[in-house]
This record gives sequence, structure tokens and C-alpha cells, in this order.
Amino acid sequence: MKKVFSIIAVAALATSFVACGPSADEKAKMEAEAQRKADSARVADSLAAAATMEATVDTTAATTETAAATTETAAAENHGH
Repeated sequence: MKKVFSIIAVAALATSFVACGPSADEKAKMEAEAQRKADSARVADSLAAAATMEATVDTTAATTETAAATTETAAAENHGH
């Protein structure tokens, strides 16, 4: 009977430690990890925004160059007439 009570006492003690949750060190590590992930996400968002902006600028520049070439061609054709 003593063995049964000992087993129950050990199980209850183990359960109480598990039920307490993470320690302060573990909480700090989890918060630091969450902050690192948030920072990484912000950097990735910034890089994506920069790439989108660069693509928009490249497209605008190409459109402007095409329009300028078209205008020059039209002007040259009008001078010839």
C-alpha cells in the first residue's frame, strides 16, 4: 500500500510541475524568439515593398522611353512631309 501512495505522490508532484507552465527564462526566450520572427517579417515586407517599387520605377522608365521614341519617330515623319 505504501508503494501505491508513493507512486500517486510522485505522479501528483510531476503533474504540479508540468501544470505551472514555463519559467521566467523560458518566457523570455519565447518572447525573444517572437520578436526575432516579427523583425524578420518586417525586413521581408520591406524588401518586398522595395522590389515592387523598383519594378514600378523600371516599368515607368520603360514606358517613358517608349513614348519618347514614338514622339521622336512621329516628329521625324512629320518633318519629312
